[in-house]
Amino acid sequence: MGNYFFGEFFGTMILIIFGAGVVANVVLKKSRANGGGDGWIVITAGWAFAVLFGVIIGVATGGAGELSPAVTFFKLLMGVYTIPVALTAMACQILGAIVGSVIVWLAYLPHWEITEDKGAKLGVFSTSPAVRGNDMAALLCEVIATTVLLIALFSLGHKLVVGDAGMSPGFGNYLVAVVIWAMGLSLGGPTGYAMNPARDLGPRIAHAILPIAGKGDSDWSYAWVPVVGPIIGSGLAFVICKATGII
Repeated sequence: MGNYFFGEFFGTMILIIFGAGVVANVVLKKSRANGGGDGWIVITAGWAFAVLFGVIIGVATGGAGELSPAVTFFKLLMGVYTIPVALTAMACQILGAIVGSVIVWLAYLPHWEITEDKGAKLGVFSTSPAVRGNDMAALLCEVIATTVLLIALFSLGHKLVVGDAGMSPGFGNYLVAVVIWAMGLSLGGPTGYAMNPARDLGPRIAHAILPIAGKGDSDWSYAWVPVVGPIIGSGLAFVICKATGII
């Protein structure tokens, strides 16, 4: 299992380098992409590529390409993992997200000080609700988004979808990236579509501990939503997938 744990750490690190990196590229002052074009299209596409290469590199280094406690929890419910294995994998994913965030901070080092917007700087690392004051609505959005995401992901490998010959090795990774892009375009607006506790919690921890020039607080009062919501969504997706014969 050692390679599995390292692959989940390393793949999640790559995920965050690309994902948080594209947000930094769009929102930080004097970055080449700052203020140019449709930022949301750039960010959603960037996150899709982030998942694509995170999964590919994670698998290449021994992982399962999960990169998310929500996916690992789903597979725990399926009986693929024991609780200790699942919890260790989740910890590796969160650690990988922290390290990936540190690398993004270093890559954009001169840009933090000249960016006045503290919220934009936090947004490089973590998600937040577009409408403040109703965390339960944000939680509901994260539950819905994660549920739909996992139903889509686990449908990709269904025998009625891939046929008797199955899917060509590696092709599923591209389909996963398309799903992620679609999720951002369709359901990303209300909360920033975390859908992955490691993707939000790890970078939020990094934001809290890094000496980022001119940063604000790390919005810990909201931090439970992008952690709890995806886990609930994962459990709900498992029930639906079992009931409908997807798994």
